[in-house]
Amino acid sequence: MLRHKLITLILVIGTYSFTFAQEIDSTRLLQHVEKLASDNWSGRKPNSDGHLQAQTYVLQELSTLEGIQPLFPEYIQRFTFFNPREQKNYDQVANIVAFVPGKSSKKVIVITAHYDHVGIGRPNSEGDSIYNGADDNASGTAALLELARYFSKNQPMHGMVFAAVDAEEMGLKGAKALVEKFPLPLDQILLNVNMDMLSRSDAKEVYASGSYYHPVFKRILETIPIQMHAQLRFGHDIPGTGSEDWTRSSDHGAFFEKKIPHLYFGVEDHADYHTPSDEFQQIQPTFYLAAVHLILDAILALDRELLDEE
Repeated sequence: MLRHKLITLILVIGTYSFTFAQEIDSTRLLQHVEKLASDNWSGRKPNSDGHLQAQTYVLQELSTLEGIQPLFPEYIQRFTFFNPREQKNYDQVANIVAFVPGKSSKKVIVITAHYDHVGIGRPNSEGDSIYNGADDNASGTAALLELARYFSKNQPMHGMVFAAVDAEEMGLKGAKALVEKFPLPLDQILLNVNMDMLSRSDAKEVYASGSYYHPVFKRILETIPIQMHAQLRFGHDIPGTGSEDWTRSSDHGAFFEKKIPHLYFGVEDHADYHTPSDEFQQIQPTFYLAAVHLILDAILALDRELLDEE
């Protein structure tokens, strides 16, 4: 992979030409995933040593970006919760939250991805008991870090909040804590963009779920450049469709419950979902990079076009 991969896409519509310049460091993106999904971090279950290492890593990556600001003291929103199934208190959990001010609006777009996973569990047939969570959700966390880097250098129209949230696997605890004590008025949130599982799809498809409730999002996303290696799909947001409805399936569910618009970017489940075989070696780098570029295009288009909706 090239360390500095600059992709310039030109979309021509009639006599108008729109140029989207995207800079995503593919080497750094993959290094984030490999680090977070390492056996040394033991599946990142909250309160574990590996989880605390992941927490420190995400904090270091976000807090050292130039042009970015904390929304909580030292970028950290600490919270606690009790897990009745384990009869255990979780007291070393934290959301890591950073902010890039907008140029033209006081409204903010909140970008989320959870950095925890399920830890160590039942061994598979090969004796591996570490649930590395490379796709779920080291991939989304790595994307969040690189999107934060991009917008720290390219100021958006709206403010951008980048929240690496904790304890998603235990009932969206981090996202719920974030919306309960959000440092700005909730009506200042334009929408939540959540990323959970982005790095694998044999069909080369990444879904944007949530436009059922806000069709304007679909109209905007249908105008973004086509990615050869990652096809944008809509759906998984129709009420009454059971497990096919992803509206409450990840951290965006906490925003949905507060009536905050959302878009959830993710892939459909694969055979390694919540198994020890969800490892770095299983991700598909070409698809993954294209998916992150697609999401960047989507955020850029939403940031620009939604100014007219305010």
